[in-house]
Amino acid sequence: MALATRTDRRPSMTRTLWDSSVGKKTIMAVSGLVMLGYLVVHMLGNLKIFFGSDEFNHYAHWLRTLGEPFLHYEWALWIVRVVLVAAVVLHAVSAYQLSRRDLRARPTAYVHRKARSSYATRTMRYGGVILALFIVWHILDLTTGTVHSGGFQSGHPYQNVLDTFSTWYGNVIYIVAVLALGLHVQHGFWSAAQTLGVGSATRDRVLKTLANVLAVVLTAGFVSVPVAVMTGVVS
Repeated sequence: MALATRTDRRPSMTRTLWDSSVGKKTIMAVSGLVMLGYLVVHMLGNLKIFFGSDEFNHYAHWLRTLGEPFLHYEWALWIVRVVLVAAVVLHAVSAYQLSRRDLRARPTAYVHRKARSSYATRTMRYGGVILALFIVWHILDLTTGTVHSGGFQSGHPYQNVLDTFSTWYGNVIYIVAVLALGLHVQHGFWSAAQTLGVGSATRDRVLKTLANVLAVVLTAGFVSVPVAVMTGVVS
């Protein structure tokens, strides 16, 4: 008589983490912080445009040679891109699945909205969609040049930025996306702190203040570039 074999293997720790609501929230928090770190660095790099075309173009070139000679040309940049894409995908998928899970658990809408929920909290989902669409447009505009408004010049990011923000629609798309980003960061940073167990009754005020400061600084920093081009400060 043949012995019965056990086929119901226990799911792996990774699978258990991914399937649980707590795991998805943790993945959202960690991936969100990875993207936040990138945004801070990206904003500081963008501000180099105020120091002229040579400074800005040199910075863009340096990004492609980062890590040489240990790394090949653009390898470091591609590593950053891969990590960011992974963070964006994990963040978006986790958010979507948590939203669907919440709807299944609560098939009928609340009769009354929560009075204490902020505007940023209520618009997180829509802000995420806006940012996802913006990322696609931003890459096609200033990375590949596919939808660039005026003769995309590879290796000349300063001129490409001027071209984009010399059009009314380029400014509108960018500024709307940055405003959505600010609201997303404001709520997302505090939520990530709570998920990762950093928040507490005594730290909440500090965390909320830090979230507000980050949102304002990032919004002002990113918006300053198109405004500077529109007003002729950068030309």
